[in-house]
Amino acid sequence: MPVDASNALLRWYAVDKRRLPWRAEAGERPVPYRIWLSEIMLQQTTVAHARRYFEAFTQRWPSVEALAGADDGEVMSAWAGLGYYARARNLLACARTVAAAHGGHFPSEEAELRKLPGIGRYTAAAVAAIAFGRRAVVVDSNVERVVARLFAVAEPLPGARETIYALADSLTPRTGSGDFAQAMMDLGSAICTPRAPDCGRCPLASACRARAQGAPEIYPVKQPRKERPRRRGFAYWLEHDGHVLLVRRPARGLLGGMLALPSGRWDEAPERGDGAPAPADWREAGAIDHVFTHFALELSLLCASVGERRADGTWWPIERIGEAGLPTVFAKAAARGAAWKDVA
Repeated sequence: MPVDASNALLRWYAVDKRRLPWRAEAGERPVPYRIWLSEIMLQQTTVAHARRYFEAFTQRWPSVEALAGADDGEVMSAWAGLGYYARARNLLACARTVAAAHGGHFPSEEAELRKLPGIGRYTAAAVAAIAFGRRAVVVDSNVERVVARLFAVAEPLPGARETIYALADSLTPRTGSGDFAQAMMDLGSAICTPRAPDCGRCPLASACRARAQGAPEIYPVKQPRKERPRRRGFAYWLEHDGHVLLVRRPARGLLGGMLALPSGRWDEAPERGDGAPAPADWREAGAIDHVFTHFALELSLLCASVGERRADGTWWPIERIGEAGLPTVFAKAAARGAAWKDVA
C-alpha cells in the first residue's frame, strides 16, 4: 500500500473509528485484559452482539484475576449465546494461567501470548499490537476482505489465507500496527462490506485493484459451500411442582459443561426415548431447528410432568428459566417446553 494511502487510512480512522467499550480513548492506555476478552468474544459473533456480553463480563469480573477465580458453571452460563463453549473453557484456563504463572499480567510478545490456552495466531497478534504496541500482523475476516480486494486475490478461500496474510504483513507498519489493524477492521466493517461496498467513501479506493476491475464484491473468492449434514435428536422437558429438570453436559464435547435439558444422541436416526431422564408419560411438543458449524440439527421435544423428583440433576424454577444460561439450541427447546401444557 502506498504511504499516502496508509496515511489516508489512519486519518480516516482518527475521525471515524468506532467507539467500543474495550478500546482505549485518546490519552488512555489500552487494558490488555479488556482487549483479550473482547477478541475472544468476537471470534464467533458480531460487535453489536458481543458488546452487551463484554459489559456484563467486565462488570462481574473486572480483572483477569477476578475471572481466574470465577466458578466454571457461572462463566459457562454467562457465555451462553456467544457460541463455541470450548472457547469459554479456554477463557477460564487462560485467565488462570495468566494469574498463576504471569502474576496477573498478560505477556506482551506475540510468541509468548500464543503459548496461552485458547490464543492462536490472530488473537496473539491482536493483543500484542493493540494492547502493547508491538508490530504484529492482525488478520480477521474484515481485514481479510479488505486485503483480498486491495490486491484482487484470485485464489479462493480458505487456500488463499496464507497469501492474504503475507500481503497484510507487507502493509503493516513498523510502528502503530495496533491503530493500523483497528483501522483496517473498521474499514471492513463500515465501508468495505461483504455486499455493496461503499467505494466512494473508502480512503484506499485509489489503491484498490478490485475497484479498478469494477467488481470488488466478488472478493474474497470463496469455494462453494458443502451442504451441512443433518442430524436428529430428542430433548426432554420434565416438570415437577413448577420446576424443570436440567443437567450439566459433560465437560468435553459439544456444549461441554453447560446446563441443558436432558437429551439423547444426535445422529441420523435416533430412537424415541433415547436419553430420557426417567420413565414418564412423554408427550410430543414439536421440534426446533438449529444450525451448528458442522451440521444442522432437528431436535424433537418430549414433555412430561411427574409427581416426585425421580431424576438427578438441577430442578430449575420454570418462571426463571431465562436465567439458566442455556445454550441457544436448548433455550429454543425450553421456550417450547414452558408452554407445552397450554397447547397439549
